[in-house]
Amino acid sequence: MLFHLTPLDAWLEHPDRPYTTASLALEGFIHCSADEEQALSVANARFANARGPLMVLLLDEALLDAPVRWEDAKDGGTYPHVYGPVNRAAVVGMLEARRDAEGLWATLAVWS
Repeated sequence: MLFHLTPLDAWLEHPDRPYTTASLALEGFIHCSADEEQALSVANARFANARGPLMVLLLDEALLDAPVRWEDAKDGGTYPHVYGPVNRAAVVGMLEARRDAEGLWATLAVWS
């Protein structure tokens, strides 16, 4: 299972097309995380000032049409990158990131 962070509005923007991000056009891939811990770390580093719901798309790697490469990052971690648009059938679930009392992204919960 791969974890991809996105504002809810971005996920809902074009429901009739495969999901893409600005990073796909700029860097050639869509950033993902390997687990909940990585996803929350990325949320706090990259989405600290996010407004509105921050979602985690759960991607089944076996259902993706685009290739996935696991690559080392500057922080010493290894992250999955999706090298193409995400076909919506590969999204098998969605979680919502929630903040703690200090305002940090601290937990992931089933989105209702």
